[in-house]
Amino acid sequence: MKNKDIVYIDGNSLTLEDIISVAINHAKVKIAPEAHEIIEESRKVIEEIISSGKIVYGVNTGFGALSSVNIPQDQIEILQANLIRSHSCGVGDYFDIPTTRAIMLLRANTLAKGYSGVRISLIESLIELLNNGIHPLVPSKGSVGASGDLAPLAHLSLVLIGEGKAEYKGNILSGSDALKQAGIEPVRLMAKEGLSLINGTQVMCALGVLNLYKAIATGKIADIAGAMSLDAIKGTPRACYPEIHAIRPHPGQIASANNILKLTHDSQIAASHVKCPKVQDPYSIRCIPQVHGASKDTFNYVKTILKTEINAATDNPLVFVETKEVLSAGNFHGQPLALAMDFLTIALAELANISERRIDKLIAPMFSGLPMFLIEKSGLNSGLMITQYTAAALVSENKMYATPNSVDSIPTSCDKEDHVSMGTNAARKVSKVLCNTNYVLAIELLCACQALDFCKPTQPGKGIQSAYNTIRNKVPVITEDRIYKDDIDAIYEMIQNNQLLESVESTAGSLE
Repeated sequence: MKNKDIVYIDGNSLTLEDIISVAINHAKVKIAPEAHEIIEESRKVIEEIISSGKIVYGVNTGFGALSSVNIPQDQIEILQANLIRSHSCGVGDYFDIPTTRAIMLLRANTLAKGYSGVRISLIESLIELLNNGIHPLVPSKGSVGASGDLAPLAHLSLVLIGEGKAEYKGNILSGSDALKQAGIEPVRLMAKEGLSLINGTQVMCALGVLNLYKAIATGKIADIAGAMSLDAIKGTPRACYPEIHAIRPHPGQIASANNILKLTHDSQIAASHVKCPKVQDPYSIRCIPQVHGASKDTFNYVKTILKTEINAATDNPLVFVETKEVLSAGNFHGQPLALAMDFLTIALAELANISERRIDKLIAPMFSGLPMFLIEKSGLNSGLMITQYTAAALVSENKMYATPNSVDSIPTSCDKEDHVSMGTNAARKVSKVLCNTNYVLAIELLCACQALDFCKPTQPGKGIQSAYNTIRNKVPVITEDRIYKDDIDAIYEMIQNNQLLESVESTAGSLE
């Protein structure tokens, strides 16, 4: 993906690739010129309401169950600052910098859409933090996913008003010191602006985008690991033939089948046993396209949800310039994302489930035809026996995380907010399962490389050989027992930094 130097936001045209550019590659952000007019017109509607004395939720009332409390005009600014302070009650570890940057970008983008009624200077101040590398410390726990991500977004907003804490140039500073060192003035929040900063789904959305970006790569790694295992145990690639998948044409299934054929192309190992007596491979080998493909289709579904959400107005109330109406509704509710994040978690967990079964086939002689636990002098050496235990533990843990958060709801705000999405909890779990799944795939790759060593001098497919060479550059052949954690960690790092995927694609071509 080509990184952009500048990402222009208007609330309508932000892409998933733009978010990666800003969150990971630190591209600069600017408000698109065409967005200025609607932002300013939206603010005028709020100012007219204030001057008329009309009572409107979020503008001159309390919040949540306190919505019936009217606030005098001379206390509206205090109301907004108090809102940010009172809602800053998140706990747990802080989000990492890429996640925080994605949240900031998404919040600025939804405000730039022109349905929140904030001043353009407020959006510019948020962008100024982002462009100067001031990253608020945002606790990861405390959002129920409606009315949006209130607590984490409040912590993010604290720094705008010169409070809270932030990371700046590698140091943790008070919000006021971070602003001072960067030469930025704190913001004085005006009517509705505090509420507009914290009402929305940007935390769960940011987590979703970043995890989906990684999940797509993990799907390709799963195909690489599966192809390597297939070749190593002398399985047949026939189950991936195009005519099979053309008559059950799920896109992900077709993509995975194509990938396996591409990776096993020109395999001497496959050619060496073309007339072997094996009738069928185990499901974990034979059904790779069907299982991996279903996860890929899930990734594509999640992508459609995120593409809509990143350019959605999720504030409450919403300002409609054409009619000058300010309407209270529920666009802050995270249910679409909650369901998508639960589905993404399940799809990733399934990649680990089937990978663990292939690990078992690799280390078991009755399936692989290779030495037990892939080591000479087994007994004296335990070989890769316990790597399967670790994979089993990770897979079991994934099953716990795969229990859907979206089926849970706990009423809040004195039962006024009586159904919530738990979407942020669902989004937070994705990263845990993603980590576990990549470790399981690292273990499969470790075992498959060792299995291929017993197939020499016969060579695997060219794409598989590329993966093998990349791994063997850091993980030598196992001739006697050693500390296998170091090997697993080395391969996991190659997955994380895309080194393994880039190496394979440079040889075999782009994977689907």
